[in-house]
Amino acid sequence: MRIQLLVIDPQNDFCDIDGAALPVSGANADLRRLAGFIDSHAADIDGITVTLDSHASVAVERTTFWLTREGEPVAPFTFITADDVTAGTYRPRDPGLTPQVVGMLGQLATAGKPGMVVWPVHCVTGTWGHNIQTDVARGLAAWEFAHQRAVTKVLKGEYPLSEHFGVFEADAPVASVPGTQFNRALAASVASGADLVVIAGEASSHCVAASYDQFMRFLAQSPAFAPRVVLLRDCMSPVAGFEPLEEALFQRASAAGTLVLTLAELPALIHAQRGSLPTPS
Repeated sequence: MRIQLLVIDPQNDFCDIDGAALPVSGANADLRRLAGFIDSHAADIDGITVTLDSHASVAVERTTFWLTREGEPVAPFTFITADDVTAGTYRPRDPGLTPQVVGMLGQLATAGKPGMVVWPVHCVTGTWGHNIQTDVARGLAAWEFAHQRAVTKVLKGEYPLSEHFGVFEADAPVASVPGTQFNRALAASVASGADLVVIAGEASSHCVAASYDQFMRFLAQSPAFAPRVVLLRDCMSPVAGFEPLEEALFQRASAAGTLVLTLAELPALIHAQRGSLPTPS
C-alpha cells in the first residue's frame, strides 16, 4: 500500500512557542504527535510533501501593507473588503497599488469571499519563523535517510498581491503569474499511485482547509486518481476565533467521504487498507 503524507505549513511561526508571530493554540503538540507518527510509520509512508507559507515582510495580507483613513497602522485580524478600500476606510501604504488591490478583492467577492483578513507579519522567507518545527524537521530528515530520497517541499504565498492559503492555488489567481495558478502537477504528484493520502498541519481553519478543498476539487476532475483521503484531526488546530471554520472543514470532509481520524485510529485503517489490496503475483 502506498501512503502519501501531505503536511501543511508545519512552521515555527504557527506553533504556540516563544517567538512565534502567529501562534495557533495546540499546534506545537500537533506537530510533535505528527513527528512521532512519521518516526513510527516511516516504512509505511511512500512519499511526503511539505508546504511552507513563504512571504515577504510586506504583502497584501499583512499589517505592513495597510493604513487606516487617518494614516494609522491597521490592527492584526482587521477584515477588509473592496468597498472599504474604495471608500478609503483602509488604503495601501503604496497608493499606486490601490487599483490592483480593489480588483483582487473584487475577484475574491466574485468567488464568494467577501474580503480578506489582515494578519500579523509571519513566515517571512528565510527567517526562524519560516523554518519547519524542530520535531517535524528531525522526523523528515530521518525519513529521507531511511528512504534515500527527498521530501518534497513546496513554497506558497510568494506573490505579494494575493492571499495564498491553499498550496495548490492562490485565493485570487492572476493569469500572468504562474505561481498563483492551480498547480496540477503538484496535485498529481500527491495523488499519483497513492492508496491513501493523509493530511495534517496548520492551521485547520485556513491553510489546511483550503489545501484540502483544492485537492478534492482536483480529484473530482481527475478520475484516474482515486486515493482514500484522511484528515488527522489531532495533528491540526484552528486559529483562535476561527474554530467554526475547522468544524465546517470536518463536516464537509465527512460528507465527501473523507475520513476524519485521530492518530490512534489511523493504524487500523492502514492495516485494513493493506489487507484489502490484491496480493502481487
